[in-house]
Amino acid sequence: MSVAAIIAVAANTDGRREIVGLHIGPSEAETFWSTFLKSLARRGLRGVKLVISDAHEGLKAAIRRVFGAGWQRCRVHWMRNALAYVPKTQQSMVAAALRQAFLQPDRAQASAMLRHVADQLRPKWPKLAAFIDDSETEVLSYLDFPEPHRSKLHSTNPLERLNKEVKRRADVVGIFPNEAAIIRLIGAVLLEQNDEWQLQHRYMQVEVMAELVTAPEATDPRQIPCAA
Repeated sequence: MSVAAIIAVAANTDGRREIVGLHIGPSEAETFWSTFLKSLARRGLRGVKLVISDAHEGLKAAIRRVFGAGWQRCRVHWMRNALAYVPKTQQSMVAAALRQAFLQPDRAQASAMLRHVADQLRPKWPKLAAFIDDSETEVLSYLDFPEPHRSKLHSTNPLERLNKEVKRRADVVGIFPNEAAIIRLIGAVLLEQNDEWQLQHRYMQVEVMAELVTAPEATDPRQIPCAA
């Protein structure tokens, strides 16, 4: 039986990345995500400002229920989803038009640009325009944060290297006898990566991280990109 391995990475108030969670389960329904996020909260994760992931409806609902945090739809996955509505011969042109929104200096201008592009494309590709209409808000959430952080918040790309290494190690084993064996192997990979991050330069600026602490109880604000 195939199972999903969910990894959560956070940036803490020191601006450093750390692995904060690993969860194994048979599906990615809302109950699965809620169990995972609640386990993070029980272990002390507080002040979550934004979760970055690809589009899982169950995860979106769980984020609101458990942390009351914002959600950023991975921009890279969003672009792939958008281009799926367009013939391959036209994808470069459409991608260039969509990227114009991400070059804007603030959310209002980015939103206006996306709506403009959607209206231009609507006559030829109405399903693409409808997709943009429906997902505009969630793909621009990162623009609500300080400019120095935005390049780290708009996608799950920072996790891709880690995910690939986990998959590579798992593929070598092939079939695991039980979930404990999966956790042991993936846990070893995550520990190695976590130690490596602690020796690297800070992932985010400490001063800007401090600005995100807006409430007395939010003593440990973290952005958590979650990815399978």
